Amino acid sequence: MNKKFQRGKVVTISVGHFFHDVYSAFLAPVLPLLIDKLGISLTMAGIMDIVRKIPALFNPVLGLMADRTEVKYFVIITPGLTAIAMSLLGVAPSYFILLILLFVTGISATLFHIPSPVMVRNLSGAKTGAGMSYFMFGGELARTIGPLLITAAISVWGLEGSYRVMPFGIAASLVLYFKLRNIKSIHKDAAHREGEGIMKTLHDILPVFLVIGGFLLMRAAMVSALTFYLPTYLTTKGSSLWIANASLSVLQLSGAFGTFGAGPLADRITHKKVLLITGILSPIAMLAFIYANEILVFPLLLLLGLLLFASRPVMLAIVQETDTKRPAFVNSIYMFMSFGVSSLMVLFVGTMGDHFGLEMTFKFSAGIAFLAIPFLFFLPVKSSIK
Repeated sequence: MNKKFQRGKVVTISVGHFFHDVYSAFLAPVLPLLIDKLGISLTMAGIMDIVRKIPALFNPVLGLMADRTEVKYFVIITPGLTAIAMSLLGVAPSYFILLILLFVTGISATLFHIPSPVMVRNLSGAKTGAGMSYFMFGGELARTIGPLLITAAISVWGLEGSYRVMPFGIAASLVLYFKLRNIKSIHKDAAHREGEGIMKTLHDILPVFLVIGGFLLMRAAMVSALTFYLPTYLTTKGSSLWIANASLSVLQLSGAFGTFGAGPLADRITHKKVLLITGILSPIAMLAFIYANEILVFPLLLLLGLLLFASRPVMLAIVQETDTKRPAFVNSIYMFMSFGVSSLMVLFVGTMGDHFGLEMTFKFSAGIAFLAIPFLFFLPVKSSIK
């Protein structure tokens, strides 16, 4: 693997991540309107997110395929595919059609997110944390722009006219084709040539992945509440759709800067310390947000975004630095865990919101996030597996 940090190519893939995730970010902002239009409950809303993430069940299979084949074309095609499916949410005539569109989006997201971090790793040399920060910055910035883009489109054309933003994603796929077509995305057949079996890979990654899984699980309710239900939560408290979606964009914009800075910081002070800092402070910031008056809401969302999302590139760097001949397969296991836990927790938070109200659910989500902290004491200071 080239030890030089190939900034230009890393940025290109990160831009692809941006355009893909801009459209993935449409669901939470339009959720209040879809609830009103189709009579959807919060539990049904949670099921929508589960359907979107069902394709993640096939992550390990796709990961094995990615370790043996050239899959950069998945990275090229998927921004356009996601743009088409998500731009059609507003014209969906029924809940069932919504589920179909979200399932297609889930397939597209899975095909994008398995090979792209491995491509970034191969292009980052010794600066894996920095490479993952570039990559995650693209995704978090997309989740900042996405709510604003779809809200503006709805304001101009109405919910049913929001499909008009579709061409941006299709154009992005065309540009990515010319930028990425000559990049070698995966070290083909590396695991096969080295004779590393799947069971050995799983055995090697198990200790670190138990820690990662516990950390993700305890924080998942907090993350799901803030990233999926925040606009709905704020509208139930009397905020306008613009204010509610602007709040989500503020959270995501701050999160983009948090992800951009966390990776290089973790390269310097270790992954463990960064995760401990964010693990302790982020639930405190969420509780402060819940009890804050209107003047402090946006400043606290800025702080919360910095802390909440800073763990993402660090966790991804830990996964990518594992000593394995099957990097895409290992990444697919992480994505399987991440998407699986988050989708189940979205349903859990929605069901709790239906029964106890979103405010009580938000408080519970912040409280349980403190249980993520003990898992980090079992994380090695050096993140690579021996």
